[in-house]
Amino acid sequence: MGSLFPALDSAAPGSGRRETGLAPAEDPGKVALRFGERALTYRELAEAAGALAGRITAAGPGTGLRPDADPGRVALWAAPTLETAVGAVAALLAGVPVVPLNPRTGERELAHIVADSAPFAVLAGPDDELPAALEALERVDIPVSGVTATPLPPEAGPDSPALIVYTSGTTGPPKGAVLPRRAIATTLDALQDAWQWSADDVLVHGLPLFHVHGLILGILGPLRRGGQVRHLGRFTPEGVRRELTGGGTMLFGVPTMYHRLAEALDDDPELAKALAGARLLVSGSAALPLPDHERIAAATGRRVVERYGMTETLMNTSVRVDGEARPGTVGVPLRGVSLRLVEEDGTEITALDGETIGEIQVRGENVFTEYLNRPDATAAAFDGDWFRTGDMAVRDADGHVRIVGRKATDLIKSGGYKIGAGEIENVLLDHPGVREAAVTGEPDPDLGERVVAWIVAADPQAPPSAGDLTAHVASQLAPHKRPREVRFLDVLPRNDMGKIMKRALHG
Repeated sequence: MGSLFPALDSAAPGSGRRETGLAPAEDPGKVALRFGERALTYRELAEAAGALAGRITAAGPGTGLRPDADPGRVALWAAPTLETAVGAVAALLAGVPVVPLNPRTGERELAHIVADSAPFAVLAGPDDELPAALEALERVDIPVSGVTATPLPPEAGPDSPALIVYTSGTTGPPKGAVLPRRAIATTLDALQDAWQWSADDVLVHGLPLFHVHGLILGILGPLRRGGQVRHLGRFTPEGVRRELTGGGTMLFGVPTMYHRLAEALDDDPELAKALAGARLLVSGSAALPLPDHERIAAATGRRVVERYGMTETLMNTSVRVDGEARPGTVGVPLRGVSLRLVEEDGTEITALDGETIGEIQVRGENVFTEYLNRPDATAAAFDGDWFRTGDMAVRDADGHVRIVGRKATDLIKSGGYKIGAGEIENVLLDHPGVREAAVTGEPDPDLGERVVAWIVAADPQAPPSAGDLTAHVASQLAPHKRPREVRFLDVLPRNDMGKIMKRALHG
C-alpha cells in the first residue's frame, strides 16, 4: 500500500521524517489546503501535522497524551475548518485511529459515541467551543503554524484502523464502522483510475468533514494525489462559481447542493460558465434526481457523474470519465470491488435486464473491518465475505447499476410487485408543480403496501392536485407504480448530508 500521503512524507526536507521510497513532492511550496483566505502549503501541512502527530505518539507517563503503548483513539471535532483537516492528517500520520465528531450531534448521541469509542483526547481548533459531553477528555488544540515537525513512527500496517466513523442509527444508537488504512488507499486509488484524478486537479467542495464524503474523498483524496482542495466553509452557488472560475477543476456535492446550483443557473450565466469549465462534477450520498441532471446539462453542456458508496464500504461504483455519462445510474464497480445482487433468500441474480431488483452485496479491500464493540452487528452485516449493503438495485445489460432505494424504506411490495421508490420520485420531480418529492410504502389491507407520495409544491399557493400527480406517474410508469395517496408538506425532513429522512415522514 505504501504511504497514505506520499506528497507529505518528503515535503519537509531535513525534518527527520520517515522515508517511503516514493517520489518526493514535486513542489513542497504548492498549496495543499485552502479554506477561504487561510491556506497551507504541503511543507506547512507536513510541519503542522507532523508536530501534532509527534504529540499524539509520544509515549510514557507525563510525556505525552497516550497513557500506555496502545495507540488508543483520538476524537476530532470536525468543524469545516483548516484545523480539522490538519488534525485528521496528523492522527493518520501517527497511526492513531481518529473518531470524527459531528459538531451538530445532539448531547445524548455524542455521549454514546464518546463512551463507545473511548478516545483518550479530543483534537479541536483553538477557537472551537466544545460541549459538556467532551469535558472529561484532554483537549489538544490543533496547530496550523509556528511549529517544527518531529520524527514519526513507521507507517502503520494496511489493516490498522484509520478512522472510526459512526453511522446514522435507524433502530438504535449509531455504530462505529472501523475503517482500515487499506480501505482508504484502495478507494482513493480506484477513484484515481475511474476519474483520472491527478496532482493537477483542484477540488472544490463545501461538504461536512465528519463523514466519508467530505473527509475521506474531499480532504484525504486530494492530499493522496498531491493536488489541492478548496473548501467553501459553507456551500453557496456564489462560492462554487468563484472557486471554479479561479482554477478549480473538480466539484463534489450532494443532491441538495446540485439542486440549488440548478435553480441558480437561470439567473447566473457566470455560474453556468464556471460549471461548464470544470473537468469533473461529482454527486453522491444520495441519488441526484433526473430533472436536476437535465437542467445542469442543458445549461452547461456537462453531465454530473454519480458514484455509490457508504460508510462501511467507502466507494463501490462510479460512472467513469472515459465511459458513457448515463443519468440515473451510479456506474460500474470500481477497480478491486466485487458486486452482486441477491434475492431475499440469498440467491444471486444473474439477469442484467434493468428490471430485476435485488440487494447489493460487495466485497473487496474497500470494506470496513468491524463495528466497534458490536460483534453481533458485524456478523449480521455479512453473508460469508459479502457485505450486505441494504441497498436495492437493478443492473443494465452492460453492468451499470441503478439504485432503486434502501431495502428498509424504499422497496415497496404492493399487489405482488416489487417497486423501487426512486423511480417514482424521479417522475414526480419531472412535474412542473413539484419542487421536492419522496415516496414511501404504508401498510394496506388489500395491496400489502400502498405507494404514498410526499410532495413539496413548487407554488404552495397553487399545488397540483393529487389526481393530476397520480395520472402523471401512471402515464410514464406501469399502473401499479402510481401513488395511492398524495400528501403535501412545506418541507421534507433531511439530515446533514441532505438525505431525506423517510422514517420521520410517518412520525
